[in-house]
Amino acid sequence: MEDEPIEFPISDELDLHTFRPKEVKELLPDYFDLCREKGIYRVRVIHGKGTGALREYVHAQLRKTESVERFELGDETSGGWGATRVWLKR
Repeated sequence: MEDEPIEFPISDELDLHTFRPKEVKELLPDYFDLCREKGIYRVRVIHGKGTGALREYVHAQLRKTESVERFELGDETSGGWGATRVWLKR
């Protein structure tokens, strides 16, 4: 039961609160590929504020993900430092 895929809608927002940290490495590039297939090129990744460990891990993965054009921490209207805005390559 634990290894069954979870289905959820693909949108311009990915909330990582429902995922285990070890899933993030594969989740991000797969999710971004699906976004690009749907014509979504800006995604808000919600990682939460916490200690910042997940944020730093997410940023490290974004640097390695070929489909990512650029990213930055959210501003006051998009989640502040609890979220990261990602621009995907077209």
